[in-house]
Amino acid sequence: MDMEIEQEGNYDKPKKLKNFMSIKSLLILIYSIFFSIGQISGAMLVRIYFLHGGKRKWLQSFLLTAGFPILILPISISYIKKRKIFTNNNNNIRVFVTPKLAIFSAILGILLGICSYLYNFGMSYLPISISSLLGSTSLAFTAIFAYFMVKHKFTDYSVNMVVLMMLGSIILGVHMNRDRLIGESNQRYMLGFVMTLVGAALHGFVNAGVEYSHAKAGVVVTFDLVVQMQFLISMFSALFCIVTMIINKDFQAITREAEELGLGQKKYYMILALTAISLQAMMIGSLGMIFCSSALLFGIVNALLFPIQQIFAVIFLPESFNSDKWMALAMCLWGFASYFYGE
Repeated sequence: MDMEIEQEGNYDKPKKLKNFMSIKSLLILIYSIFFSIGQISGAMLVRIYFLHGGKRKWLQSFLLTAGFPILILPISISYIKKRKIFTNNNNNIRVFVTPKLAIFSAILGILLGICSYLYNFGMSYLPISISSLLGSTSLAFTAIFAYFMVKHKFTDYSVNMVVLMMLGSIILGVHMNRDRLIGESNQRYMLGFVMTLVGAALHGFVNAGVEYSHAKAGVVVTFDLVVQMQFLISMFSALFCIVTMIINKDFQAITREAEELGLGQKKYYMILALTAISLQAMMIGSLGMIFCSSALLFGIVNALLFPIQQIFAVIFLPESFNSDKWMALAMCLWGFASYFYGE
């Protein structure tokens, strides 16, 4: 009889594992959709802000994680459900985020705020077609940092991807004069180029750091843990940006900027609100993908979006797509395809 019960328990294990993998796959799909919509729409809105004379880079950096309080809703719902279950079983509710993970969250949040500023600095001077191609190199940097931090092995395919993406960036840098806006100096354009590339490197470090944090803490990745970590990372990033905005006196300048920009006050505040929503969706999606899978999967999805972003930029914004950009894009896609095939 005992043997029969044991056998039934063994039969249940593959079923439970299958259900767990199905839920995990569904979560990855949902997070991918969130990230895709947020990434494409957010980049367009940020570029529109700068094209119409917006100057507040730390404000745009703050908008990346300004919507973090919305995560209180799923955390609260989960807490209420868990409370009923644990109360019935006379157990205490478990807190998934350990002190070590909280410290990791604070560090990653501050780095994310700096990374966002670097990207916004680049987007204020570069067209989306350039900044997005440079941003795609974050996949290469993610692969490099993941090798050192979480021991993801380098293969011939991943090395090929890193080299091709870097060559694509060099091509864009050599022929940078073709894309400068009228009245924009070479120095500003080059500074935007460098800052975006540094931002991509830091982004790669943050991606690998998120995966490293839960691996180092030795905790099982659950939906509750993912949401709690998302909340903490976003909160620390937002607080860091608020401090820099206070130092930079951005809060006093917002009203004046809304009046002076050609958009009009209503459209100005609407763009800021839509940017915050889009970027928060992007944040939820990116961190969710990393926690549920890996930093490298997030990098792959991120790289997949760049051709789509290029098309949207050419259609809706005053941007062209010349032969140099096609060559750089081809190299990035070739590198991505090589990496995807190898993995």
